[in-house]
Amino acid sequence: MNRVSFIIDGFNLYHSVRQAQRDLGGISTKWLDVRRLCEGYLYLFGRDAVFQRAYYFSALAHHLEASNPDVTNRHRAFLECLEATGVEVVLNRFKRKTIRCKHCGKRFSRYEEKETDVALAVKLVEVLAEDACDTVVLVTGDTDLAPALRTANRLFPSKSVAFAFPYGRKNKELKQLAPDSFEISKGQYPKYQLPDPFRLPSGRDVRKPSKW
Repeated sequence: MNRVSFIIDGFNLYHSVRQAQRDLGGISTKWLDVRRLCEGYLYLFGRDAVFQRAYYFSALAHHLEASNPDVTNRHRAFLECLEATGVEVVLNRFKRKTIRCKHCGKRFSRYEEKETDVALAVKLVEVLAEDACDTVVLVTGDTDLAPALRTANRLFPSKSVAFAFPYGRKNKELKQLAPDSFEISKGQYPKYQLPDPFRLPSGRDVRKPSKW
């Protein structure tokens, strides 16, 4: 049996999903059933491949609430649905950063998602060290994870690590490091949408946001 776990960079996937929605002419893609999407690629890892776990890393954009009051409520509702399907949600944070314009010298603030790359790398090593799976699929196209992949390959040569590149985020460097990697096409997102409404175990229904 090949136990396959997925470690998902939520924002990398989200921006891919947004791009796919535009490129598909507005077809709904954001109400994504992440677990079923992952399960849809198990066949790539052999007939004995089974879904083990999925870890979804994200952060709540509280800094956007002033201009978009419902933004975190929509995000929380979506994360609730993912958790109900068996996906483990791991929340990180945004950090305010002051930047000086190199042209005019004016200072302004920007918020950056922090800790996610490190958290993904730590989770990769953790699940391999604990023998929690046989194959790990990193759902991201972020090259910052290349050092973690090299370390994983060196320390756990009997394990397999691959990337599932979200649409529009295929990376040649990562593909060379993990030859079993593959790209998620934009047409896959509409196929794997959560029910609308989605019924939580509590019996409460969660409806897809109107613009999703």
